[in-house]
Amino acid sequence: MKYFAVLLPMLNEEKSQLYRPQHLEFLEKMSNEGKIFARGRFADGAGGLVIYIAQSLEEAKSYVEADPYIVHGARGMEIHEWEMISAAVKS
Repeated sequence: MKYFAVLLPMLNEEKSQLYRPQHLEFLEKMSNEGKIFARGRFADGAGGLVIYIAQSLEEAKSYVEADPYIVHGARGMEIHEWEMISAAVKS
């Protein structure tokens, strides 16, 4: 499996607020299916980031294109394959 970082920059704040419940429901479903590694919004309101787990870029793109934020034009999307490197926690 591969990781794909998806930036979701704000395009339309009104639509973003309107479709937020559907977006969060979608993300919860995808998380429950094991297709999301991490997700969250940017504190400055510029959008958010979702890290999907998929076999290929095409598969990850199909996930993103099903997100209500993308379907309804509330957010843009930028997808990058992400090579995760875990940092050891030092005490």
